[in-house]
Amino acid sequence: MLQTPLIDFHRQAGARLVEFAGWEMPVVYTGILEEHRHTREHGSLFDVSHMGRVEFRGPDAETLLEKLNTRKIGSMSVGQSRYSHMCREDGGILDDVIVSRLEDHFLVVCNASNREKLLGWWDQQKRSCDVEIIDKTMDTAMLAFQGPEIIETMDKLSPMPVSDLKRYHFKTGSAYGASYFVARSGYTGEDGVEVIIPRHLATMAANMLASATAEIGRPIKPAGLGARDTLRTEASMPLYGHELTEDWDPITAGQGWVVALDKDFIGRDAIAQVKQRGPQKKLCGFEIDHKRTPRQGAVIRSAGEAVGVVTSGVSSPTLGRVIAMGFLPPPLAEIGTSVEIEVGSSVLPAKVVKMPFYKRPRS
Repeated sequence: MLQTPLIDFHRQAGARLVEFAGWEMPVVYTGILEEHRHTREHGSLFDVSHMGRVEFRGPDAETLLEKLNTRKIGSMSVGQSRYSHMCREDGGILDDVIVSRLEDHFLVVCNASNREKLLGWWDQQKRSCDVEIIDKTMDTAMLAFQGPEIIETMDKLSPMPVSDLKRYHFKTGSAYGASYFVARSGYTGEDGVEVIIPRHLATMAANMLASATAEIGRPIKPAGLGARDTLRTEASMPLYGHELTEDWDPITAGQGWVVALDKDFIGRDAIAQVKQRGPQKKLCGFEIDHKRTPRQGAVIRSAGEAVGVVTSGVSSPTLGRVIAMGFLPPPLAEIGTSVEIEVGSSVLPAKVVKMPFYKRPRS
């Protein structure tokens, strides 16, 4: 099992460690509820070093990435990041990624569970392209700082001000003799930044920030995969292997906004056909009138007939009710539609509601 550069930090913080996508990762430290609320109210540190970090270098890097991605890459400016999908020829989603344009190369951040698959696929697709693909995952650490106090706190303590960054933009530089990459992005529904630094500095950086933020009365505390899942579900952010898979396309997944059909890319024609005829199922949000939580794979019924399946479900700490995402046929996907969801031997009443379930307050 692979270990992130922060493994000692996790152990010292009392984390319960589990296997996740081949990595030993913290699922919880003090409690999912406490970690979730601290993120929503203040700010938390998430170790996301398991995610793939791969550089694309060379004269044909932009051309190759334009072919691989559903979104336009050539129009990106230096310092800009874009969320995108990479798809098979039949439109099935290979992964959702973030592509960042630096001065002399591109950085692609992908899901841990798909890194090896993508490395092989990228190698096949580059063929005669003059592109060097360099996997930097094991040489670096990636830390996500998320919460309403993060931007102001980072401005106070870090050598790089971040309040001047726009959403999905980044800056690079050097501090204390080491390079850094800091992007205003994240996966919780809150404001924050994601930072990439050399592997050997990860534990020191995490400990320094934890200590310094506690001293100024704005503690950034560690949070695990459990809180990350409740946070992202409240914000209706899709997770690969749940709302996104190779079995369906971006339109079906409710993410047509990431598809630029006015350019050529792998899977374009298949996705265009889905858009033209309309998807056969639609991603919906649900509120469940019960304390029990449906999990991925739970059957959704209407008038006793199986009509869909749950992709994610949590008991929402912020909203105080059980919520879920899942797929229904378009005629049943209207807001307010009543359905039932199987949980064990029980059938729970639920209704279709608007997503996202939670939006952070705007200052």
